[in-house]
Amino acid sequence: MHPSIIEALSALVAFDTTSSRSNLDLIAWLESRLAPLGFRLMRFPDETGTKANLLASIGPEGEAGYVLSGHTDVVPVEGQTWTADPFVLRRADGKFYGRGACDMKGFLAVCVGLAERMAAQDLARPIHLAFSYDEEVGCVGVRRLVAHLAEIAPKPLGCFVGEPSGMGVVIGHKSKRSVRVHVRGRTCHSSLAPLGVNAVEAGARLVAEISRIGDELAAKGPRDELYDVQHSTAHVGVLRGGTALNIVPDACEILFEFRTVAGDDPDYLVERVERFARETLEPRMQAVDPSTGIDIEVYAGFPGLDTAPDAEIVTFAKALAGRNDHGKVAYGTEAGLFQLKAGIPTVVIGPGHIEQAHKANEWIAEEQLEACSVFVERLIEHCQG
Repeated sequence: MHPSIIEALSALVAFDTTSSRSNLDLIAWLESRLAPLGFRLMRFPDETGTKANLLASIGPEGEAGYVLSGHTDVVPVEGQTWTADPFVLRRADGKFYGRGACDMKGFLAVCVGLAERMAAQDLARPIHLAFSYDEEVGCVGVRRLVAHLAEIAPKPLGCFVGEPSGMGVVIGHKSKRSVRVHVRGRTCHSSLAPLGVNAVEAGARLVAEISRIGDELAAKGPRDELYDVQHSTAHVGVLRGGTALNIVPDACEILFEFRTVAGDDPDYLVERVERFARETLEPRMQAVDPSTGIDIEVYAGFPGLDTAPDAEIVTFAKALAGRNDHGKVAYGTEAGLFQLKAGIPTVVIGPGHIEQAHKANEWIAEEQLEACSVFVERLIEHCQG
């Protein structure tokens, strides 16, 4: 494996780009590596000016090329027991350890490590390196970059999102909607419970309805056999409220999600929950106190990916990876945004396995980085014409 890839991975892991923190130091480092090679650089900052996407392009302008996309943010290390500093790359037994080594700075390191080779070739088609922020909190940041790619002409021929897939060709993942609910009740002493509006009880009824919808999806909903869980799912992750047994609670918070296969509309499922709240729960609550109610907000989400197995981008990805199989994954990525919002044919393919991500002592196998390196090298050769 090229030493520049290991060097790049060590540098990338050293940046603490947990989603709650800025990624600008990492972006500046990327710019310092890529600008001298002749890459055309475009930053896409967020509203606060503390985070940014970066689009780095090499090769002829005015030609259709390919996008290699990955996110720069990582999940937190708090609450995890690491055997060494998570932000110092450690190599042992054919593995590289460090926060983000698998998800997904390993892929970024391959792209950066091979950037000099990209720049040294006489490319007939451009290669675009897309580095995004805040993927781990709902694919938030990449949307500005995707909006730009949707407007350029000619549009890229395809996009490879380097999430850890074991270098398998992934043609689909489920869509997701993350929803926050605030139930506003009316407090009183529990001995006078009928005079109050119990926010926790109303919240529990809403949770029961979400669970019922989930059961319906499992029993009657569309199926996709390429997924481990072949149907759409409903999940409640948080239900909290109340302060003491003898106080009728006036507030309750619920966090829930829908993850859907292509045959289900996640927004329609959220609408069903909201309709139950408006038509069934709120009339009972407001009969006691008109100021009570239920606030429902979709605070994050992303579209699913559903690329046809016989699509040209799938065939091309298989050729670059040297394999004939394809699959779908349970986790979400930015790929659906590239495909649906920018109209760029997209697959997910990247080094490492999702089972090794998001945990203490996160790692990626050296052989996975080597396989990814071969993939990108073949793409470079293809773009030479």
